[in-house]
Amino acid sequence: VQLQASGGGLVQPGGSLRLSCAASGSIFSINAMGWYRQAPGNVRELVATIAGGDSTNYADSVKGRFTISRDNAKNAVYLEMSSLRPEDTAVYCCYARIRPTSTMAANNYWGQGTLVTVSS
Repeated sequence: VQLQASGGGLVQPGGSLRLSCAASGSIFSINAMGWYRQAPGNVRELVATIAGGDSTNYADSVKGRFTISRDNAKNAVYLEMSSLRPEDTAVYCCYARIRPTSTMAANNYWGQGTLVTVSS
């Protein structure tokens, strides 16, 4: 199983970006999906999660500005980020709790990080 993230880049304060992450390989089912971020010198922070039933959860720092969604047909999760602030600068990593086959237990799989830089 592999997760491929994309969409990071440089954006000015107040701007928007959309991150994407797609899972591939042996996938029987996907439960929760989400995004973490880590800024230099900081601990990893949970940004947003979306459960299999589409319930969502957000860090207080991004509520009202970020929106997480998923496309089950594409095994993908997205993060729409708006009103970006310099403090949103971080490496963003996606994850998914995946059951590879019907006989295997679910495990968390991680994508590579994608850098988001918010600066003028």
